[in-house]
Amino acid sequence: MGFGYSPFDVGFGAFNIMFSIVFVLVIGVFIVTIVTGLRTWNKNNHSPRLTVTAAVASKRTQVSHHNHANAGDMTGAHGFHTTSSTSYFVTFEVESGDRMEFSVTGSEYGMLAEGDRGKLSFQGTRYLSFERT
Repeated sequence: MGFGYSPFDVGFGAFNIMFSIVFVLVIGVFIVTIVTGLRTWNKNNHSPRLTVTAAVASKRTQVSHHNHANAGDMTGAHGFHTTSSTSYFVTFEVESGDRMEFSVTGSEYGMLAEGDRGKLSFQGTRYLSFERT
């Protein structure tokens, strides 16, 4: 018996290297996402609360579909289920002609119609409210 490496050892070593690289990349993406979110949250908290005259210029939705494995059932068509989530966005136009898009709740989205005029309150990129006049 020799003490050399077998082809299995070389393959396993390559797997360990690739696994380590992917692991570091995934952790890096999570860290960047968290830091970006905290930075935006902090910037919004330090921004002044503003109320300006504005009109609802447009509305849009974004639907995301997600596939999830069913616990304990990985067979055929019953192995997964799909859920969807909807994000709601409203674009406001202020008196200067500038436009700002905000993420809003579904109930807020339903209460707004294109062309509505009123007072828009926001803080940084955070939508606070809209009161029709």
